[in-house]
Amino acid sequence: MQTFQATSSMQLSVPSNKCQSLKIVALGDSLVYGFGDPEKGGWVEQLRRWWMLPNSAGHVLYNLGVRGDRTQQVAQRLEVEFRHRGELRNRVPDLIILSVGVNDSARLTRPDGRNYTDFAVFESEIASLLDLAQQLCPVLFVGMVPVNEVKMPFLDCFYYNHAEQSRYKTATQVACSKRQIPYLDIFEQWMERGETWRLKRLSEDGLHPNTLGYQALLEDVIHWNALAAYHSHRHLTQLF
Repeated sequence: MQTFQATSSMQLSVPSNKCQSLKIVALGDSLVYGFGDPEKGGWVEQLRRWWMLPNSAGHVLYNLGVRGDRTQQVAQRLEVEFRHRGELRNRVPDLIILSVGVNDSARLTRPDGRNYTDFAVFESEIASLLDLAQQLCPVLFVGMVPVNEVKMPFLDCFYYNHAEQSRYKTATQVACSKRQIPYLDIFEQWMERGETWRLKRLSEDGLHPNTLGYQALLEDVIHWNALAAYHSHRHLTQLF
């Protein structure tokens, strides 16, 4: 397993005032990218636009989501990607938001096939990703959305299911807890709201949220205490 280390040129960026204008990157898979939401572009895009409004916090937010990415791929491109963004040249972000893991959990070819990323390998890779990100700046982690199992397989070969999702998200949650990284358990929140509520917020493919789903995800993220520290109540009233 590859070990990631910060380069000597990196400076840990910890803002003294979380309400000042910050440089933030969101990295992960299609949930970050916003696939499935042709109207509003997903929760990260909506958050980016909200932070551009007059009288908002004014944070700069880069969406670095890539469809299909697994944990190892996000780790491999983490530092390379943000260092090519204008405001982040020659510096590190003030905050990294991560969201990845659902693609690692998929079973291949059949419902009982092997996991796309072996579970033990995943545990090692998620630990390395978190360590790498935390060496750069503060980190937040947004968990995965529960799929519609009836719609599987996705693309005729990826079998996602709640049991595997729960296993991989729990491993991520534990790894975050060990590092005192705030983790937003979207999976459990959405499961608790019931099947009828969930299905209305998932696309036909059974994997990605639809526009309504991304709106719900945005609201979950916005009202999460860990992120709420980066904006004020006054800013919330502009969005809702």
